[in-house]
Amino acid sequence: MKKKLALALVLFLVAGGAGAWWFDLPAHFGWTHKQDDHLTLYGNVDIRQVRLGFRVGGRIAEMLVDEGDTVKTGALLAHLDARPYEDSVRGAEAQEASLRATLDKLVAGPRPDEIAEARSANTEQTANLLNAQQTYEREAQLRPTGAISQSVLDQATMTRDAALARKASTGDALNLMNEGTRAEDLAAARANLQVAEASLLTAKTSLDDTELRAPDDGVVLSRVREPGAILSPTDDVFVLSLNKPVVVRAYISEPDLGKIHPGMTLDVTSDTLPTRAYRGTVGFISPVAEFTPKSVETPDLRTDLVYRLRIIVENADLGLRQGMPVTVHVLLGERGGNSS
Repeated sequence: MKKKLALALVLFLVAGGAGAWWFDLPAHFGWTHKQDDHLTLYGNVDIRQVRLGFRVGGRIAEMLVDEGDTVKTGALLAHLDARPYEDSVRGAEAQEASLRATLDKLVAGPRPDEIAEARSANTEQTANLLNAQQTYEREAQLRPTGAISQSVLDQATMTRDAALARKASTGDALNLMNEGTRAEDLAAARANLQVAEASLLTAKTSLDDTELRAPDDGVVLSRVREPGAILSPTDDVFVLSLNKPVVVRAYISEPDLGKIHPGMTLDVTSDTLPTRAYRGTVGFISPVAEFTPKSVETPDLRTDLVYRLRIIVENADLGLRQGMPVTVHVLLGERGGNSS
């Protein structure tokens, strides 16, 4: 009788162990644990990080945050010595003002006083030319009679020609005054002003870039530099861990691929807080199959092909940290079919 009871107990334990092995083995040695209405996936938390640096070079004047500090979007993290960039802005402003004044002068054209002065000069040269012409004509009439020498006539000729040239010059100057500025000169002045304005904007942008601000809410992971350091535009100053988005990178085998779709809602839990469920949404399903990543695979599944998922966690907190292994629970019934 005792032998029969012992044999029955052994058979019961063997059957129980076989059942446990049958239902739990995929969860321990594979990516997916399947039931009729439930699908379990395994993955890791992937929090976005950004390496922050200045867009311009210079000497760090002050570092305002340290490792572990929480920062908000737009918060000032550090700034460079701005003196060289302030000087550049002042120089660009002076150049822009000078060229703007030149353009304004050309647009306005000659002043009335300048036109009157040119007219007076032209009138004077007209009178000089008339006098020189009369002298020449008189000397030209006397030369055949021998009353004057040839040199006197030559002198009168040169005086008349010089007066004629001066009259032409003052007449052209008066015409230019009346016509105003040439269109080509105005176009060139406007182009030069635009170049100066662009240089001023560049100088102001460089001055703004001496301040390093947080691009989003996050936590400072690393403080790479210290005040006094000389930086180039490619140097890192901080490493920032962004609060959002918090993403879970998980994988699903090909037979289960048709059970999920982008927008499907699911729950995410961690080993640290297994009772704390985070709501997630399937945001991306890779169209390309890949081998199971060796960092998380089991020896038996190294040749299996899986598809990568990106799951966006909506209500993430500090309980989810970079690289943390998590479990993804997908309800395949009514809830799993709805998209958010």
